[in-house]
Amino acid sequence: MQATAYTYDPETRSGQVLLDDGTPVPFDAPAFDAGGLRLLRPGQRVRIETEGAGASRRITLVTLQTF
Repeated sequence: MQATAYTYDPETRSGQVLLDDGTPVPFDAPAFDAGGLRLLRPGQRVRIETEGAGASRRITLVTLQTF
């Protein structure tokens, strides 16, 4: 699934992405670390993997979207 980076805190390696419908979804350090990224800037397109649904949905992977 694709999303757009919305916030990122390099101290905690956590933040939020915006889904294409505008829904913000938070991610934590393990999801960020799983993607092998060092930095994330707001506005970057990312690929995410999630598990769960609705309010219990959580991001398990954040990586840059490549074309």
